[in-house]
Order: sequence, then structure tokens, then C-alpha cells
Amino acid sequence: MALYAREFFMEHLKLPFADAAVVGNTYYATPTPGGPLRLRIDFARTIRADEYDGLRLATMHQDTGELDAVALRFEDHKTFDHRDAARGRSPRESGYGTICEFRDRPDWVPWEGAHTSGLRAAVEQYTSVWFPGAWKTPAPSRTSGRTARKTPSPPTARSGSRSR
Repeated sequence: MALYAREFFMEHLKLPFADAAVVGNTYYATPTPGGPLRLRIDFARTIRADEYDGLRLATMHQDTGELDAVALRFEDHKTFDHRDAARGRSPRESGYGTICEFRDRPDWVPWEGAHTSGLRAAVEQYTSVWFPGAWKTPAPSRTSGRTARKTPSPPTARSGSRSR
């Protein structure tokens, strides 16, 4: 529970799959209802105990097992850039772009302050390959195209005399 995986996957990544569940620290989904493929997302461990530097996405077949897997690093998707900059951490320092699980501190949320838009876009890109059409995105609105807007008027021509 110390990673608060359910809140991370369901509330922050906001994955659009209706047939999904979080078990422990792992997200499971069937993006294409009735199909044989499943999506599994885990936190990707580093070489240190209880430290994670991204997400591991895997496409599973219900009969044959894992078909494909990819690791999405937090650092590559700028998930914790703001947090680390505020703490004065640079990319070459230990702990940059990672989260740690502290089981003795149940009130502490390790991914607090995460900016998940880049990570979510990468998950969307991965799932569009293995589960075409499963990612439900809203239809673009008519106002998202070119719209009329006020532009600044050109500067007035200066006269030959100077003013102070």
C-alpha cells in the first residue's frame, strides 16, 4: 500500500480502460473486451531495494503469456523534473527521477507532485500498437482549429520630429 498504486494508476494516469483492476502494485486491464490480450503495468525497480525509476508495460496473451514489454522511465517523460528541480537534484545525482517506497511511513505518497502527461502519452502510444482503437479519446472540438483572434495593430509610422 505504500506506493498507493491504485491512486496513481486510476486517478493520476487516468487510464481509460473500463475492464481494469489494481492488485498490489500492479495494474491489469483488458483494453479490448473479449479479446485474448491483456495489459499489465508495474512499477519498474532499480537495483536498489524499494526504489522505482519508471513503469514496465507488458502485453500478455491469456494462453501463451508475455508477448512484449517496455520500460518507460520517469526521467525520459519528465515525470519528476519539477520535484527534483525544487530539491536541487540534477540528472546525474542519485534519486533523480525515481520514487522510493517507505513501508514504515504509510502517510507518505512517493509520487506526489508527479507530472504524468508525458508518461500517459507514452502509455497511450504503446497501447495503440497492441490494442488499436481501445484508447478512447474525445473527438476534437470544432474550436480546436484555426480561429479568428485579435492581432496587435502595426506600429504607427514615426514622424520626422523627435519627442522626449
